[in-house]
Amino acid sequence: MADWQEITGGVTAARGYRAAGITAGLKPSGLPDLALILSDVDAIAAGVFTTSHVKAACVDYCRQRLQAKHTTRAILCNAGQANAATGSQGLKDALESADLIAKELGISPEAILLASTGVIGQRIKMDALRSGIPKVVAALSEDGSDAASKSIITTDLVTKSIALETTIHDRPVRIGGIAKGSGMIHPNMATMLAFVTCDAAVSPALWQQMLTRAADRSFNSITVDGDTSTNDSLIALANGESRTPAITETGPEAEKLEAMLTAVCQHLAKAIARDGEGATCLIEVQVTGANDETAARQIAKTIAGSSLVKSAIFGRDPNWGRIAGAAGRAGVPFEQDNLQIKLGDFLLLDNGQPLPFDKPSVSAYLKQAAAGAYLQDDTVLISVSIGNGHGTGKAWGCDLTYDYVKINADYTT
Repeated sequence: MADWQEITGGVTAARGYRAAGITAGLKPSGLPDLALILSDVDAIAAGVFTTSHVKAACVDYCRQRLQAKHTTRAILCNAGQANAATGSQGLKDALESADLIAKELGISPEAILLASTGVIGQRIKMDALRSGIPKVVAALSEDGSDAASKSIITTDLVTKSIALETTIHDRPVRIGGIAKGSGMIHPNMATMLAFVTCDAAVSPALWQQMLTRAADRSFNSITVDGDTSTNDSLIALANGESRTPAITETGPEAEKLEAMLTAVCQHLAKAIARDGEGATCLIEVQVTGANDETAARQIAKTIAGSSLVKSAIFGRDPNWGRIAGAAGRAGVPFEQDNLQIKLGDFLLLDNGQPLPFDKPSVSAYLKQAAAGAYLQDDTVLISVSIGNGHGTGKAWGCDLTYDYVKINADYTT
C-alpha cells in the first residue's frame, strides 16, 4: 500500500501556500482566466518545460529565472493567449507581467515564475491583465486552489487537482498539484501546465532531479494526439514550512518524498489523458519484460500514441494486431516469439501466437470502460510482455473519436 493518504486542498494543501483564480477578461468566453499561486516564504523551485524549438515567452522567461536563482515566491498563469511565436513583444509582455505582479505583492520580480496557455500567435491582452493583477492578489486564499484550477483550463472539460500527505520525521508533509491539458498532448511534454506545491525542505539539485524523474514517469508518458506544444510547463515548489529536517541527499526520506511527488504527477497526468479532447475512456499500457524501464516506457508510449490503436478502442474492436504493430515499431528490439498481449483479463496473443478468444466479451469490456466513472473504472488496460527482462514501464492515453476532429477543426474560431 502507498505510504500516504489523499487529502483535500490541491496546491493549498501544503503549508504556507495561497492561491486565487479570477476572470480578468482574457478569454473571449468570459470564463476564469487568471491564476496565482503564492508561497508565504521563499520556496525552492524546479521546472520541466517543452522540448519544442518554438517556445512561448513564459518558457524562456522561466528557464532564465531558474538558471539564475533556485528560489521563487509566486507563479502567475494566464489563460486565453499562449503568448507563443509573438516575437520580442511577447517577451516584453512577459517581463511586464512579472513586474506588475511583483509590485502588487511587494516582492522582487526575480521571485516570479510565469505560465501561459491559449491560442499560439496571440499576445496576452495586457490591458485586461493590468486591471486583473490587483484583483487576483486580493483574492488570494488558503482555500483558493479550486479557483486557480478553474482559471488555467482551456478546452478541458474538468479541472485536475490532487493532494497527498505522508509522515517524515514524525511530522506531516504534503504535496498538492493542479494541472490543465486536453489537446496537443504528447511526451516531451504535452500542451499542459502543472503546478505542484510541497512543504518539505529539499535541496535545489535534489528537488530538480526528483521532478525530472517524476515527469518522465507521468507527464512524459501520456499522449492524446501526438502533438507537443509551445507552452508546456511543470513547475514545483518546496518551501520547507512542514518544519522537517532538510532533505539534501538520497535516502529513505528522499525516496518517500519522490514516490509521493511521482504519485501526484501521475494522477494529474492520467487526468489529462482521460480528458483528451473527445475521449470516452482512459487507456493504460503496461509493458514488462524489457531490458530496462526506458525501453519499456518507449514501447508503452508508442502503443498509447498509435492512432490505429486509439481508433480501435473507440470502435470497441479488440484488434490486437494494431497493438503488436505499434510495439514492433517502437524502436526497441525484442523477439517476436516472446510477445504477449492482453486486453484487460483477456489473453489475445502468447509466445507470439494468436489465441482464440471471445470477441463479443472483449468488446463488452471496452464498452464497459467507456461507460465507467471518471478515473475510477473507465480505464482500458493493455498489457504487453516482450521477454524476461526486469524493465517495466507505463504510458497513458485515450481513444480517438469523431469529436476530436470537431473540436480542433475550428479551435481559433
